[in-house]
Amino acid sequence: MTMRIEDYAIIGNNRTAALVGRNGSIDWLCAPRFDAPACFAALLGTSEHGRWLLAPRGAVRRAERRYRDQTLVLETDFHTAGGMVRVVDCMPAWEERTDVVRIVEGLRGRVRMRMELVIRGGYGVIVPWVRRADGALLATAGPESLELRSGVPVQGKGFTTVASFNVARGERVAFVLTHFASHLPRPLPIDPDAAVDATARYWSDWSARCSYNGRWRDAVVRSLITLKALTYAPTGGIVAAVTTSLPESIGGVRNWDYRYCWPRDATFTLYALLLAGYREEAHAWRRWLLRAAAGRPEDMQTVYGLSGERQLTEYTLPWLPGYENSAPVRIGNAAAIQSQLDIYGQVIEALQLARSAGLDPDADAWNFECALLQYLERSWTEPDNGIWEMRGPRRQYTHSKVMVWVAFDRAIKAVEQYGLAGPVKRWRALRARIHAQVCRKGYDAGRNTFVQYYGSREVDASLLLLPIVGFLPAEDPRVRGTLAAVRRDLVVDGLVARYRNLPDVDALPSGEGLFLPCSFWLADNLSLAGRHAEAERLFKRLLGLRNDVGLLAEEYDPAARRQLGNFPQALTHVALIITACNLSRRDGPSKHRSRGMRDAPPGGGEPSRL
Repeated sequence: MTMRIEDYAIIGNNRTAALVGRNGSIDWLCAPRFDAPACFAALLGTSEHGRWLLAPRGAVRRAERRYRDQTLVLETDFHTAGGMVRVVDCMPAWEERTDVVRIVEGLRGRVRMRMELVIRGGYGVIVPWVRRADGALLATAGPESLELRSGVPVQGKGFTTVASFNVARGERVAFVLTHFASHLPRPLPIDPDAAVDATARYWSDWSARCSYNGRWRDAVVRSLITLKALTYAPTGGIVAAVTTSLPESIGGVRNWDYRYCWPRDATFTLYALLLAGYREEAHAWRRWLLRAAAGRPEDMQTVYGLSGERQLTEYTLPWLPGYENSAPVRIGNAAAIQSQLDIYGQVIEALQLARSAGLDPDADAWNFECALLQYLERSWTEPDNGIWEMRGPRRQYTHSKVMVWVAFDRAIKAVEQYGLAGPVKRWRALRARIHAQVCRKGYDAGRNTFVQYYGSREVDASLLLLPIVGFLPAEDPRVRGTLAAVRRDLVVDGLVARYRNLPDVDALPSGEGLFLPCSFWLADNLSLAGRHAEAERLFKRLLGLRNDVGLLAEEYDPAARRQLGNFPQALTHVALIITACNLSRRDGPSKHRSRGMRDAPPGGGEPSRL
């Protein structure tokens, strides 16, 4: 039976990651790049395409799991009729190698265990050459090799490596799976116990740097650890999720590859890192942003690879059935070639945030921003695909125009506050022109709400960002009307849908879960509007949707009571952090952003004292 998305936990080493099921199965493990061809299953729940199971052989009465303190070391306790065992899983955060360490600890009685390792490359189609070498099992397929070192004897059975063994109280059995390039020498063996201890210390030390001390510290720290786990350390890029094609609707076709980096998330991510005191990671993310977007402004993309790659051609894998038959399975992302004007505003706002936070200035950043603004001056009237990456016709999306306004607004403030050189008089005139146009064409006076795109009568959840980015104050009647319209038209069971799918807007069939980041934005709106009790109730509801180890996907199905979409989702956890900071003080990040960053962020540019 396929496990639910929320039945998984993440382990990682800042270069790749794995998802471990509550049944003791690792069903997703990539080579040491999040977007590299999978060594294991290309989709959760497709065990015939690869997995690594380590679990009791008989019936399990109960399975409980947790992360060890504030780390990314996962512990799963299996209770059986014969006793109790613990499986400890981690990926040591070492720069020079990639290992998965799994240790079985006997806690009570005597438990019969089984290990099954199915190695497949190329998203399930490549069966490797497996052989024994120096007491280890070696599997090679083209450029990739995996070495398994086992504390018990293993044998081959039908293209599967298996083992059966008993674990009594006080006994420990360790397994180490090591990835390396097949043309290089095999890495030296490691001490599994020392590796677990080192991994726990690494994450404990990192978590201790968090300066957030509000009411929801545990949830915030877990989200920060998740964000760190989604970071590709060599470049500073942060992927949206570690998976591809986990569906937005079970059995549907809205299945996307999220193992890439979205500049649109830049401002949200910088806020989250800076608010919690993680300036080094904020520096790295800003440097990634500048490198990835470098070049002609008109060539800036919606999404990039981990190192800033631009060729992200989307294709499908017809041999894979998809998670719970949600096909097609997609690799690559065609959104990379879409036109989305809002990303220019996000990038310029992120760079202004970096200035206001006191990050070391980048000498080329302002010249880069000026080039983006020159492009926007001549192209801001063009239609685009919008924040939700619609695959229908391009339109004049209200949110896109608002973010163009943000681009010029933040540039003007950069000149005013930091003495930078720019045609500020011309920018002020254009800022006023854009604002007037949005208020005229993007607003439906009869319904007292801003709309999804010019001429539409529909709302979408991106309109919740209008007061957050400072386009209009939260107390403006038009903003209040928009908030009411979003709650009336898009809120289901207290959570927010991105938009109502209409055939003339999006070419894909309708059907998706409720969007969790937008639900956090609703809480932020309520907080800005002074409705703090409502905001806190919604935030607590959202916290209750996390799985047992504190992780969230992109969407949620309230009818089936299950998470949907790629997992774990960076933007969701970033939104959680920001909303927690908003509710922890009356002058939180949304207040700061809504003022157009006219002052230092909460904490005065120093690590946040929330």
